Amino acid sequence: MAFHEVRFPTDLSFGSVGGPERRTDIVQLTSGYEERNTPWAHSRRRYDAGLGLRSLDDVAELVAFFEARRGQMFGFRWKDWSDFKSCPPSQAPGATDQVIGQGDGTTTGFALAKTYASGEAAYLRPIAKPVAGSVRIALNGEEQDAGAVSVDATTGIVTFAVAPAIGVQIAAGFEFDVPVRFDTDRIAVSVATFRAGQVPDVPVLELRV
Repeated sequence: MAFHEVRFPTDLSFGSVGGPERRTDIVQLTSGYEERNTPWAHSRRRYDAGLGLRSLDDVAELVAFFEARRGQMFGFRWKDWSDFKSCPPSQAPGATDQVIGQGDGTTTGFALAKTYASGEAAYLRPIAKPVAGSVRIALNGEEQDAGAVSVDATTGIVTFAVAPAIGVQIAAGFEFDVPVRFDTDRIAVSVATFRAGQVPDVPVLELRV
């Protein structure tokens, strides 16, 4: 997949609007009941990058980033300011925030993930683009040092030098970006309307990686 490991300017994404989207197929039965199903195992996020623009310098920065990505051609990293940590936004990530696996004495690689729970239901979201240097790992609640584990910031795979023993709980804390691409090959900017408070529509769509 064509992807650039570069983050969209965070000062521009700060004012953006967006969030998760799901696809649900609903069949209305003659009895009045419904049957619901989804072809998507994971949600997909959409954002509007245009709402973060506050000056013509911001527009120039956006256009430069858009051109460097060749429009929709290359994916990139996006910071979702409402959801970019393994913990609540007001806290700092801790090594025990998210359980990502259990040792079997053989497996050395584990994928980062974040659990969204409400009541008895939960959704496990794969995290493929952690922020380099932000990942903390714990085994049975004990944080590990850098020599015992490595993290691939381009895939979200955690690799241990020695496979965790059978039954050992593996947990992680981290910050992360969303892999996205522009959902348009065209940006229309009018200087007159921008100064009047109208900003361009710049859709951004999450990628499956």
